[in-house]
Amino acid sequence: MTVTLNRPDVRNAFNEELIDALTAWAGSVPADGSVRAVVLQGAGSVFCAGADVQWMSKMVNYTHQQNLEDAHRAARMLHAIDSVPVPVIGRIQGAALGGGAGLAAVCDVVVATDDAVFGFTEVVLGILPAMISPYVVSKIGLSFARELCLSGVRFSAARAKEIGLVHEVVNGDRLDLTVDKHVQQFRKAAPSAIAATKKLLREVAGHRPGDVMSLTVDAIARQRVSQEGQEGLRAFLEKRTAAWAADTARPKR
Repeated sequence: MTVTLNRPDVRNAFNEELIDALTAWAGSVPADGSVRAVVLQGAGSVFCAGADVQWMSKMVNYTHQQNLEDAHRAARMLHAIDSVPVPVIGRIQGAALGGGAGLAAVCDVVVATDDAVFGFTEVVLGILPAMISPYVVSKIGLSFARELCLSGVRFSAARAKEIGLVHEVVNGDRLDLTVDKHVQQFRKAAPSAIAATKKLLREVAGHRPGDVMSLTVDAIARQRVSQEGQEGLRAFLEKRTAAWAADTARPKR
């Protein structure tokens, strides 16, 4: 599945409608194996430049209650995307700033062009990277988050890869080929195993191994007796391709 932020005239900046649309989409992604991966991209020359200026102009006059409601909308969107039961691949070109960089933080894999620019730029505007902060800290760690979120500085794709926000940096003419490489790799993995693993990683993050032992042993026990767990183990022992990987048809783009 390919999802496109389609507001190129404003560099795919967020407004209420885009946030609601992304939230609704993320909540609708099935976990039945009919969707194997998602490519999240931006139309035009920029992935996402953060908040829309017109949307921000309305915030100036919001009450505290209106700000709470508005912030909840963005927080729900990020949580919904983070909870999508299939791998989400960020295809990033141009820039990913503010909330756009937050989107990169909730993607499972990020491929960026070598000229892309990133930044957690909220403090420069006198506001906070609040809703994106849990995902940013989880993705790049507290040390880098402190440096980059406190300064609001813009940084290169190479630096983004260095700190773990981006996984591959390529020339623009290789962007789609590299994204498709990841799509094909995910098609080799069992859909239920991917969904369960994404959930498990969120649940164990930040905990000591002993504190989540019962969670981890229960997760593997349930997966081993599941239909795909049984199929995967038998396929390995019988030296054949598992059923979910047997279909070599390429996904629709």
